[in-house]
Amino acid sequence: MDLLNMSDLQVSLIIIGIVIIVGVAIFNWAQQVRYRRRIESTLDHQHDDALFKKNDAHRSPETHKRIEPELDQSFFLNNTSQHIPTIEPGNIPEINSLPEDNSEAKTPVETETFSPADVYDSRSNYIVIISADDKIPDTELDNLLQRRYEFSKPLLWFGKSEKSSAWEEITTGTTTKDTSFTSLRGCLLLADRSGPIREIDLSKFRDTVQDFASHIEAKIECPDIVCAHEQAILLDKFCADVDVMIGINIIGKDNGAFVGTKIRALAEASGFRLESDGVFKYRDENNHILFTLTNYEPDAFKPDKMKTITTHGVTFLLDVPRVANGERVFDQMTQLAKIFANTLGGIMVDDNRVPLSENGLARSKQQLINIQSSMKENNIIAGSPHALRLFN
Repeated sequence: MDLLNMSDLQVSLIIIGIVIIVGVAIFNWAQQVRYRRRIESTLDHQHDDALFKKNDAHRSPETHKRIEPELDQSFFLNNTSQHIPTIEPGNIPEINSLPEDNSEAKTPVETETFSPADVYDSRSNYIVIISADDKIPDTELDNLLQRRYEFSKPLLWFGKSEKSSAWEEITTGTTTKDTSFTSLRGCLLLADRSGPIREIDLSKFRDTVQDFASHIEAKIECPDIVCAHEQAILLDKFCADVDVMIGINIIGKDNGAFVGTKIRALAEASGFRLESDGVFKYRDENNHILFTLTNYEPDAFKPDKMKTITTHGVTFLLDVPRVANGERVFDQMTQLAKIFANTLGGIMVDDNRVPLSENGLARSKQQLINIQSSMKENNIIAGSPHALRLFN
């Protein structure tokens, strides 16, 4: 076709066609680049250890984040026929140490060695001291105790008499006895799983105890509110770093299902007890929860539905900061998980449904040890009354 003899309309249509073709080619190229980057980022992503899950549900809308053991290289060497994606080892976030405590309660948190008041130091509590010349009236003390729930965080009161140098925890029932406290110590928790205490709650508590002390003509020692709030934020940051759970899933082979009656029989034979919240709980001789067994699917294990329920899996969970002797408890939970897998005819997997290896379990156990050691170095013993308050 002679371009010179073309009409303006024909030339315009040719140009538009060329522009459309080039545009489609550029669009397709961009899509391919975007898709390739997405695939590469997925393959190169450094996943967290899949057994541990960060307990951040209280601080964000996300569910608990666990760090679970991943497959090691030997698994792929021995299972080349299986097409399973490689999960790179992850790392626990760096755990910062808490600042030193200069209060009178600067002692390790060991409940069997120290008095109850010594467990609660100023690194995790806003502590006030009220000192009176005479016995504090029981009526006034009872009124103060009634206000313990007004400050958004747990508050404990301790009392000391002239004849004793030991602090004694005070409850509402204590004042019905013939008490003779001349000194009071209030310990308001600075942070828990709902986050750090608000500065306005610290101010409200300080004003309350100052008014009380003024009313009974007693002396009072109150820390600075701004410094205490800054300490609360630091404490919350540290607790967030160590607040993790360990989870091991048992799922049916070839997408098979487990029946509720068999799960319950095996769980109770292993020492679990199904409680009203739909969770099997394994407790020690002191009734402390060591680990739990939950449904891998959303439905809870309600006692009245265990005869009819079926599920494609169960999950063992260990709450790291709330369990003492975590290394031993982890071994105990892992052994039970293996028994469940063998008895139910299932396999142990992480949250990505990737089979677990012994090497991966060992790495997760070591990370648990590191976490509990870091807690101990910062005067918080995992599983102690102190830790149970912080991680509640």
